[in-house]
Amino acid sequence: MASLKELKGRINSVKSTQKITKAKQMVAAAKLRRAQAAAEAARPYAERLSGVMASLAGKVSGDSAPQLLAGNGADQRHLLVVVNTDKGLCGGLNANIVKAAKVKARALLNEGKDVQFYLVGKKGRAPIKRDYADRIEKHFDTSEVRTPGFDEAEAIADDLIERFEKGEFDVAHLVYPVFQSALVQDPTVDQLIPVPSPEGDTGTAGDAVVEYEPGEEEILEELLPRYVKTQLFGALLEREASEQGASMTAMDNATRNAGDLIKDLTIQYNRSRQAAITTELIEIIAGAEAL
Repeated sequence: MASLKELKGRINSVKSTQKITKAKQMVAAAKLRRAQAAAEAARPYAERLSGVMASLAGKVSGDSAPQLLAGNGADQRHLLVVVNTDKGLCGGLNANIVKAAKVKARALLNEGKDVQFYLVGKKGRAPIKRDYADRIEKHFDTSEVRTPGFDEAEAIADDLIERFEKGEFDVAHLVYPVFQSALVQDPTVDQLIPVPSPEGDTGTAGDAVVEYEPGEEEILEELLPRYVKTQLFGALLEREASEQGASMTAMDNATRNAGDLIKDLTIQYNRSRQAAITTELIEIIAGAEAL
């Protein structure tokens, strides 16, 4: 049984940990507001761009379609671009992203496809390396900047497009979390390259006749790389919001657990202290009676 001194030390240690988790929770809550606002502000732009892409893609087909839209005619080599966080203490967020990536990888491997990984962020490296060490294509480090933004998304997109044009892969899939709330961050897998032809709505102008200058093919040549960059930028923003939301929830749970542990240790301490006092009283009374 632990001594009173040991119990007192454990209580003080847990109290110190509780202060840290409470502070981290407050920091994550403050960062979450900004990250959530940035992620939500980027969504309308991505939707509008998708509408324009749908309108243009419906007018361009066959040999005139750019390679980023039409693909290279193959579907054998797949690249999974997995967007994880650079920091921990955010619950099961990274584990869920890695799980979604592994599920997609297994499905492709079962179909006889070749799968490679392009890892963004530090926290997804170790769990993927355990199972697919020989399939990791590249690590893209985003930890050197305080808040990854469009510059990092542009660098990733340029690298991926260059690799695609060199024929290093046929299809790229983007695996990233979508922020729903502080409690819910859904891992999502979307095709990134070649850009999937939007289905359903073919534009934002309804039945209106739209003339493009200089032409649909030229505009697509410019818009397709920007679309890839926008998707990656949106994924980074969603990652930041998801990280702060998951961190806030995890730190809140840790603070509550620390409080419960402090209560249990305090009860145990008081009982041990009372038992020690009772023992001393019994010894004093027994000694007095002996005299």
